[in-house]
Amino acid sequence: MARRRAVPRPERDRARVAHEGTGVIMAPGDRVRRPGHVQFGELLLGPGTLYGWESLSGWEDSPGLDSGTVPRSDGHGAYPGRLLAQSRTITLDGLAIRTEPGRMGAAVRELSAATALRDDELPLVVQLDDSPPLLVWARCLRRAVPVGAGGYALGLVTGGALQFEATDPRRHGLIEQQAETALPAPEPGLDWRTTPGPERLLYPLDFGAPGSTGALRSVNEGDAPAHPSVTFRGPVSLPSLTNVRTGEVIEYDIDLAADDTLLVDTREGTVTLNGSTSRLYTATARSVPEPVFILPPGATSLAFRAAPGSTDPRASCEIRWRSAHW
Repeated sequence: MARRRAVPRPERDRARVAHEGTGVIMAPGDRVRRPGHVQFGELLLGPGTLYGWESLSGWEDSPGLDSGTVPRSDGHGAYPGRLLAQSRTITLDGLAIRTEPGRMGAAVRELSAATALRDDELPLVVQLDDSPPLLVWARCLRRAVPVGAGGYALGLVTGGALQFEATDPRRHGLIEQQAETALPAPEPGLDWRTTPGPERLLYPLDFGAPGSTGALRSVNEGDAPAHPSVTFRGPVSLPSLTNVRTGEVIEYDIDLAADDTLLVDTREGTVTLNGSTSRLYTATARSVPEPVFILPPGATSLAFRAAPGSTDPRASCEIRWRSAHW
């Protein structure tokens, strides 16, 4: 039977807060404790910190859109096309830095190091009220720290700003959900005790341990589609995962041994064997492109299947996802 639980997310959702290879691994949002807290990497801004702020634009706004709508050539109006969200730009205005006199330089250097230009994205976590905080992955594009006469000596700088860009405009919940199931398997059924006899039933009746249904259920509590990561574990041949409602399927013509794992990242469109080798080419003709395989808002029923005769109970399918919000 399928199991569902919440787990902390590995890999992308854990950020290196110093240079690669030397940084400390941390969980996203691990320092966010109360409304007004904003955490970028390991830098915390808001109440109880050196860094205050007044407004946050672009966080609750809808992102820009690329529209596929085209005008009608033979009539009024247009043909509606697909809408694709652009990157989300988030600006934190009214940044104020308060320190002891003579300590402003150190606080500014700490801010500069945490918001330095970088190629990869870090978790940006925002909690506005008592609702759970939300998360995007972003880079800091601009930093403004005004330098006024006496500000550094007095320990007060106001009117600063930070600007972030999130290439994925969706905001995600901090909690990553997980569900796992084995291949379909029948129940043992009643034991009629024919050996050594006489044939009989004992009460209460025992039908044996329930068999697996191969079914999975996910719940996306947001209002945007979520991209899950899917892990197939062997031994299994021709593993597949099907969206029961839409019929969309991801399926791979591959034989996995008992210690093999096939990781499908539907957001990035990658298929990786044992964490190192691409197996994207093993997708079958009926398999949809990985980025198309999404979890829409609400509940989604999924089915794990394999080739006929591939029934090893050790085979499994695991999905991980975060609720996504516009």
